[in-house]
Amino acid sequence: MDDRTREYLQGRFGDYYRKTSLSPPPDAHLREWGHIPWTPGSGTTMVRHQSMYDLGDLDTFFADNAPRHAYFSAARYDDPGASTMSEKGWRSADLVFDLDADHLPGVDPDEATYREMLSACKEALLRLLDFLEDDFAFEDLSVVFSGGRGYHVHVRDESVRELGSEARREVVDYVRAIDLDVDGLIRTVSDRGTTKRVLRTEGGWGARVHEALVEYADDLREMDDEDARERLMELDGIGEGRAETILGAFDRNPDAVREGNVEAGGPGVRRLVSALAARVAATDAAPIDEPVTTDTRRLIRLPGTLHGGSGLVVTPIDRDDLDAFDPLRDAVPDRFVGRDIRIETDEDATVELNGKRVTLQAGENTVPEFAGVFLMARGEARKAPER
Repeated sequence: MDDRTREYLQGRFGDYYRKTSLSPPPDAHLREWGHIPWTPGSGTTMVRHQSMYDLGDLDTFFADNAPRHAYFSAARYDDPGASTMSEKGWRSADLVFDLDADHLPGVDPDEATYREMLSACKEALLRLLDFLEDDFAFEDLSVVFSGGRGYHVHVRDESVRELGSEARREVVDYVRAIDLDVDGLIRTVSDRGTTKRVLRTEGGWGARVHEALVEYADDLREMDDEDARERLMELDGIGEGRAETILGAFDRNPDAVREGNVEAGGPGVRRLVSALAARVAATDAAPIDEPVTTDTRRLIRLPGTLHGGSGLVVTPIDRDDLDAFDPLRDAVPDRFVGRDIRIETDEDATVELNGKRVTLQAGENTVPEFAGVFLMARGEARKAPER
């Protein structure tokens, strides 16, 4: 980044912070704070091991320093400003989840548009929230748009604060369906003097697999016999004989499927359940960034600050507003709306932000400031002299 661009962005970030009052996280005085300043040249410098007492008044610190990126620790410490981790005295930590569109299965950052990537990430976020709210019944959680290509979720329930890295990894493995234990989704029950094996339909992965099984069985019933057999035989381990047995069982006893009975239909149905479990794990899992969640000392972006790689606001989102939240509109800083600036680009570009589609040609362009800041922060444009 050249000096003119860097100085312009730092100045405008400062203007943003002088008009913004930031909300610190709970127990802010127990957390470590860090930031990345606008370092000249291509390198970056992380300033960390600071406490709230080192920063002083939060709004004044940000107005005076206008950092490129700003963070606080998920952890709480006895002495958050100590210069080494061993001296800080770890107390507890929030359980933090990070979803990044760059790491989502099926998303190619070189092919997908920014909007498409964010849309896919939001779908993954909703799956994650299903796990956290339904399967784990967490209540004290907050959702934040990262300002870049994804979302953060902070869980602050008392029950998670003292979990170590291994326990947090178990949570990661669950929501990512790592080594999903299909046998563990089935329980044995007694029914009129006999025992039978049924899916755990009351919640969790068992309920998800059961829902897929019911839907699959309903689809088969709507097909003619030949098509239904062919569809079943697409699954590993199900040949023509087992397909016939499964279809017969579904026709004779449709209630068995809705009850989650995996005995009706014999080994073929159990094979079907295993195949559907693999499919459900692939489609319903939340592809979170494992190191972020297992790290009990992680630094995470401070809501309300600007992301130095986009110029967008790290935006907290009320749970009820999540469906309607549009990061390309709702995370655009008001401070950068209402004026045009001149920038230089080496290639043609298109930016979709704040409800506008801005098209640029290689060379000098006059663009809305929010679009110019976005491109400059991403390293795709330079500040041109104003005429």
